Amino acid sequence: MPALYIGHGAPPLLDDPTWSGQLRDLAGTFARPRAILIVSAHWESAPLSLSASGPGTELVYDFGGFDPKYYRMRYDTPDASALAQRIAAMMPDTEPVHQHASRGLDHGAWVPLTIMYPEADIPVIQMSLPTHDPYQLLTLGSRLRELRDEGVLVIGSGFLTHGLPFLKEFRIDAEAPGWSVDFDLWAADALARGDVAELAAYRTNAPGMPYAHPTVEHYTPLFVTLGAALDPEAPGDQVIDGYWMGLSKRSLLVA
Repeated sequence: MPALYIGHGAPPLLDDPTWSGQLRDLAGTFARPRAILIVSAHWESAPLSLSASGPGTELVYDFGGFDPKYYRMRYDTPDASALAQRIAAMMPDTEPVHQHASRGLDHGAWVPLTIMYPEADIPVIQMSLPTHDPYQLLTLGSRLRELRDEGVLVIGSGFLTHGLPFLKEFRIDAEAPGWSVDFDLWAADALARGDVAELAAYRTNAPGMPYAHPTVEHYTPLFVTLGAALDPEAPGDQVIDGYWMGLSKRSLLVA
């Protein structure tokens, strides 16, 4: 399986035919996964933690102000206990994994997966972001690399720019602010060159900061994806680009 870094958007993404179509088409470009491990921007927790693994894992409706229909949505996935046990076994003894009994899938996981695999018939485990240190996340991704040979799709779910406090328009087709465009083009260039060190130095090197990421949890899942690559410095395929509400939805597929 490949590894992905994707943007996930708010629940209205489900009603956007353009971006939904791009995610759906992306899922059709590679084999159906046996299981899915997803790291979302919306669960920052240390030590490393895993979501509930039983069948019909609940959803976390971690958003507000949207149509009531989004709070009634379900994504009842099959039992993922075997995947949870496998992930825990891959981690060193010095870094214990906490298995939550009830923590569900947040919208950074279930919104894109509802589009990509609408039947909800693939086991899913969500993993927390235990740190924002790029090199620690690269190491974490490298430990997960073996899962890909076992048919597991590894996904980092975020948003390549996420300066929500600085948006002036909240329309899907709003013009992208300069800080969003500048950061997006910088990242696109670094990704095309496989320059992991440059990507890791985003706080000092990236134009558009700190507006593009006043908090960094939507950017850092990228490093889990890069770490899971066979060669993190081999340029991946930038499979989706463009903007949604002015934010960059650039997404990456790595071998």
